[in-house]
Amino acid sequence: MPDSNPSSFDDAHRRPDGVDDATVAAVGRVSEAWEYTARARGHLYAFHQLTGSADRILHDAVDMLRRAGHRDAARLLETEIAGRNVIPGHWTFQIVEGYDRTYYQPFADAEQRLRDDLVGGRRHLYEAEMKQRLRTRGHPDHTLD
Repeated sequence: MPDSNPSSFDDAHRRPDGVDDATVAAVGRVSEAWEYTARARGHLYAFHQLTGSADRILHDAVDMLRRAGHRDAARLLETEIAGRNVIPGHWTFQIVEGYDRTYYQPFADAEQRLRDDLVGGRRHLYEAEMKQRLRTRGHPDHTLD
């Protein structure tokens, strides 16, 4: 039978006195949105690195075409594609920096502030309580650690 005794939690995951279920759920939902934002940022970095790698490989291909005697083909790629902006006026590093400055960091700060103000700064409080509710008491793979 699941055990929902919150006194079994470690201090980092124990609900502060006076915090209700609705607040824990709401802050948990904000944190979930924040986690998706962190994942999106990771995808932006992947986009940045993949695009940069493609550009470096393209530069190699341009050199290979030139050495193979295909100067016009090399010139086409060199002038039209290699080093090109990925959106008007921006390389990928500028997109990542703009995202970090305009969305990611303000969201990180707001999520931290809400956790500090509403649930004593505790992370994953909703999930910790879910783990407590859903675990099978006494089962070795359902411990609280």
